[in-house]
Amino acid sequence: MNIKEIKEMINLMNENGIVELEIEKDDMRIKLKKMGSGLEMPGGSIVVEREKIPQGTSQEVSEAIEKATAKTIEIKAPMVGTFYRSPSPDAAPFVETGQIIEPGQVICIIEAMKLMNEIKSEVKGKVLEILVDNSEPLEFGQPMFLIEPL
Repeated sequence: MNIKEIKEMINLMNENGIVELEIEKDDMRIKLKKMGSGLEMPGGSIVVEREKIPQGTSQEVSEAIEKATAKTIEIKAPMVGTFYRSPSPDAAPFVETGQIIEPGQVICIIEAMKLMNEIKSEVKGKVLEILVDNSEPLEFGQPMFLIEPL
């Protein structure tokens, strides 16, 4: 089980209001359990229990747990289209990992039907991860950025 699969499980929980999820795969069992009143923001407190971790993956799973338990916000695609990190191929990207963003700041462009749509941040925070590669097709609601709110 890799980090991407664990993130997908956490997203599944947040999107569908699931409080507890347990999955067995290969020689590992992961149990995700949301703690608190249920009024917390998505990506809030999630407890991850793991058993029988195959050798060589404990570091990877530990990193995934750290990321999963941090309070984060996902900025999702508001439309179907093609994701671009910069205004032109030779220009600098709008945002980089680790950068602080402000509400109203342009963070990317989504091309839809030959129209370039600037996507602006609605939150102030630190960019933890850019989840989409440049020039990659997007689906509606697909996570594009992982933000730590400030």
